[in-house]
Amino acid sequence: MSSIKIECVASEGYRIGESPVWDEKERALLCVDITGRKVCRWSSLTQQVQAISVDAPVSSVALRKSGDYIITLGTRFAALKWKEQQVTTMTQVDKDKPNNRFNDGKVDPAGRYFAGTMAEEIRPAVLERHQGSLYTLFSDLSVVKHFDQVDISNGLDWSLDHKTFFYIDSLSYSVDAFDYDLQTGKIGNRRSIYKLEKEESIPDGMCIDTEGKLWVACYDGGRVIRLDPETGKRLQTVKLPVDKTTSCCFGGQDYSEMYVTSASDGMDKEWLARQPQAGGIFKITGLGVKGVPPYPFAG
Repeated sequence: MSSIKIECVASEGYRIGESPVWDEKERALLCVDITGRKVCRWSSLTQQVQAISVDAPVSSVALRKSGDYIITLGTRFAALKWKEQQVTTMTQVDKDKPNNRFNDGKVDPAGRYFAGTMAEEIRPAVLERHQGSLYTLFSDLSVVKHFDQVDISNGLDWSLDHKTFFYIDSLSYSVDAFDYDLQTGKIGNRRSIYKLEKEESIPDGMCIDTEGKLWVACYDGGRVIRLDPETGKRLQTVKLPVDKTTSCCFGGQDYSEMYVTSASDGMDKEWLARQPQAGGIFKITGLGVKGVPPYPFAG
């Protein structure tokens, strides 16, 4: 295990860095700064970060089959043209909840965009409870709502056989599984597969590896943990030099590198002095496993 190497590849000081996605065509890592209202792209070739500013909290980004990207912006699904820096609203949710915003989102194996909402935070992880819902945007731009009463809609991914959908509502401190129908995008039979321990703190973003194991970033826990969804056991813990680890994905040439985003919101001067890389993007190598390439949105 000693071959694991962690490096900060971009010390951007993001307020809430989130939603890392590998863009193979650009050999770059996409991510967002939610409260900083930026969509960012770190090039593995130039080691530089480009950013596009947007007009609302932007919480997730995904690839699009037709090219460019799709984002969750405020309570809208929107198309983003990178070169033109152009954002076009596709559709909106939670119109009756002006205090809500989207949080994490991810595209399923059939090209549908799953994303959930939450109330705006008063301070990190403090908010009006049960205000969020989980939605799916279909390729024809229609939207389905799966359920409501969500606190902080977070990490999502699908099992390798596409029969299980994994999901995190952060303040439940649980990683949940649903039966998944790839044909229709319907979910059902919710159950908890892992409850976080106290020192792991709050479950945030999540991804899956080619062995079918889940990786969960632990907000305020300063780590990513590897879980076996079959047994509900934790297999591995990788600690990072920052507390507010927010999400993770695999990337790089063969998807053997893990990228982890982090946040700096809610940290005072002393805390930031102890963790100067807070809000940075980290690359972990030597994990010995590979990830699954992201699916592009079909619409």
